[in-house]
This record gives sequence, structure tokens and C-alpha cells, in this order.
Amino acid sequence: MTFVPNVEFKKKLLDVHLEDKIKYCYQCDRCTSVCPVAEATNNRYNPRTIIMGAMLGLPQLVLGAEDNFKIWGCQVCDTCDEKCPNDIELTEIFNLVKNISVQQGTAPEYYTMQAKTILENGKAIPSQSAIERRRKKYGLPPVPKCNVDEIQNILKQTELDKKLKYKWVEEQ
Repeated sequence: MTFVPNVEFKKKLLDVHLEDKIKYCYQCDRCTSVCPVAEATNNRYNPRTIIMGAMLGLPQLVLGAEDNFKIWGCQVCDTCDEKCPNDIELTEIFNLVKNISVQQGTAPEYYTMQAKTILENGKAIPSQSAIERRRKKYGLPPVPKCNVDEIQNILKQTELDKKLKYKWVEEQ
């Protein structure tokens, strides 16, 4: 398989969001050696692979993987950012790659379904009568109501609905 560099991909990841800092990455592999996810998954998730793909302008190395975990494994613990000898904010690159994956429609379904639930309900776990009954039984106050309209307005302004290709259902 031949890899052809994608200048747009490289520019988006390297220049726009991180200025010139990432260009000083010298592939020391410190990001991977301190990553708890890489350690726990026997390197199934490898931050260095994402950075290399970005630096080389090869989205195939990052986004074309058969295993989505390759980019979605990052838990944004910031350990790699803290330990990077060049103070590169690697999690910014990982988040941008995840956003590109969402826009391409290749994000894991559990991720997009959770985002759609927040769009619809203003929170990740909708109110449920069983939870309210248990809270009352144990003398806990009801879960405070959230302002769904306000949250939806914020999410519309960030265009999350467009990125998820979410269709708003008009109230009847």
C-alpha cells in the first residue's frame, strides 16, 4: 500500500492548532511510555503513532485504522502533555483527530449516541422515574432540572448537531 501525504491534514493538525511546537517532536516515545492506556492495553493504543501520522501528513495511519480504539483510546489524562520534554500538548492533537473522525462519520457509535442524548436531554443520562423514586426513598433531594434549551443553544452554536448529522425533531 502506498501512502500519499495529505497536506491539508498535516496543516490542520500541525499549523493551525499547535503553531510550530509540534515540529519539535523528536519521537522520543515518552508519550507512549507514560500513557496508562497504552500500558493497560499492551500498546493497542499508541500516542506516538497518532503524532507520527500527523507529522507526516498521513491520515491513513491515524484515521484509516481498522481499529477505532487507535484514536479513541485517549482518556485525556494529560500525562503525555505533562511528561513531553518539548511541552507539546499532544491531547490537543488527539482531540482534533477525534473531531475529524466524528465529521467523517467514523466515530464509535457509543460516542455519538452519548452526544445525541446530551443534545436531546441536556445531560448524558436522562431523568428516570426509577432514579427519582430511589432518591426519594433514601431521603435525597430530586435531581435538579437542567435548562435543556440553554444547553441545546450552546451545542447548536458549536455546531455539534451538524458534526453529528443530527436531525432536530420539532415539538408538536
